[in-house]
Amino acid sequence: MTSIAVPEHPWLLPGALAGAVSPEAPRGARRTTRDWAVDTLAFLLSLLWVLFVTADALSPDPSMATPLPHDWLTGADALLGLTCCGLLWLRRRWPLGLLVATTPLTMFSMASAIPLVILYFTVVVHRRTAIAVAVTGVGLLTNMVMSWLRPDPHMAYWVTASWGVVITFAVLAWGMFVRARRQLIVSLRERAERAEAEQQLRVAQARHLERTRIAREMHDVLAHRISLLSLHAGALEFRPDAPADEVARAAGVIRGSAHAALQDLREVIGVLRAEAGGDEAPEPPQPTLADLPALIAESRSAGVRVNVSDTVAEAEKVPAALGRAAYRIVQEGLTNARKHAAGAAVTVDVAGGPGDGLTVAIGNRWPVGAPATGTLPGAGTGLVGISERVTLAGGRLAYGRDDSGDFRLAAWLPWPA
Repeated sequence: MTSIAVPEHPWLLPGALAGAVSPEAPRGARRTTRDWAVDTLAFLLSLLWVLFVTADALSPDPSMATPLPHDWLTGADALLGLTCCGLLWLRRRWPLGLLVATTPLTMFSMASAIPLVILYFTVVVHRRTAIAVAVTGVGLLTNMVMSWLRPDPHMAYWVTASWGVVITFAVLAWGMFVRARRQLIVSLRERAERAEAEQQLRVAQARHLERTRIAREMHDVLAHRISLLSLHAGALEFRPDAPADEVARAAGVIRGSAHAALQDLREVIGVLRAEAGGDEAPEPPQPTLADLPALIAESRSAGVRVNVSDTVAEAEKVPAALGRAAYRIVQEGLTNARKHAAGAAVTVDVAGGPGDGLTVAIGNRWPVGAPATGTLPGAGTGLVGISERVTLAGGRLAYGRDDSGDFRLAAWLPWPA
């Protein structure tokens, strides 16, 4: 199964995304290589702005804003700008706190303008929209004060204030776009991870259901084989003086049934142990309705009296799944008869056709007296498995004593026309 693609260069992602989309990135990392490059560029840009504004304020004809009345105030403004430049290195850890602490500077410090705009952009990107809107409102008020305290010598007050509003909303829109894009990336990543996890869960569930089905098949097959073994072994125990040819024939049946049971068990355990994605051996051909005569003959060879009535129309057109279900039902009925009604005659009726459905009924006389001491133990899950098989096929199943007191197992399976 293909896993979610990992970014080829996670160091090019922001630190807020690197840990979310790349499992190789450390979760506690504050900055990626990309973050260091962006922070360095922001620091240099802010530093150049401080130097430019300070030089412009000390010039005979300043062009940025009305100069301060004293040179030491210009130096103090430059020092505040340099301080804000240094605070940019801490903006990823405490963006909102730094912006709140430096907001009063936006009312008079021209040198701090660019660093404060970067701090404002960081808050918009990394904090909720409500917080971004709140700091925007405060910024618009301080912008009005700044335009009044230090007006531009070449523009009217309202023009300067309007430019401040335009810049503020532009930074707000850019920051919200970046935030929305990052949230979209994280959301898509989470959806992809969730889809992959759900797909793995579905595969695991399918594998579990398949192995459960194989285990039930093992119960049906082995119960049939072992009941034959018990029947022949009981005959040898009951008649130790039987002719040599009968003893040899019974021993041959026991040996063949034991070999077949061991082979079935080996195949089932091999499938159950197979790892997902490995080279598994193909499953043996599954029985169909055409294999019923061989099943009946096997039981008759073990001494069970079986009377068969087969009136299936167009038996060659029986679907494979339907035929396999009918075979398992007859197999379970014969196994139960050998277990619980040894020596009783068994009747097997199979009838139906396309559009009418397939009816399978197995009956035997109810045993009289206490059960034999050699009765085979059972887990009691054979009829439960058959019931589930019939239910999944959309059919009906009934079993128990009928009006005449005999035990009857009857199933009806849908057979589309």
